Amino acid sequence: LLRVRDEVRMTIAAYQTLYESSIAFGMRKALQAEQGRADMEANIRQLEADKKELERTLLDLKAKADAIEKRESERRALDEKKHAEEIAFLKRTNASLKRELETYLSPSKK
Repeated sequence: LLRVRDEVRMTIAAYQTLYESSIAFGMRKALQAEQGRADMEANIRQLEADKKELERTLLDLKAKADAIEKRESERRALDEKKHAEEIAFLKRTNASLKRELETYLSPSKK
């Protein structure tokens, strides 16, 4: 009977130790999960801030690209206009010089 009583006490002590150990393990895991959650939330906030900064940068770069494109388009149109005017001037000059040359080369009618 004493052996049974000692065996029961040892079993109860083993269960008590197991219970305490499992409680400690559960608490550690809960604290780790809470810490992981806080880290994730901080990471999310940082990533959202980075995203906003990148969106602002994107808008700035788009505005600069649009301004450059507009400026280059205007410059190209001006260059084309100048080129067309120069070609027209050269054609008029060429035609005038041809007429003048024909006048010098043609026998004069007397």
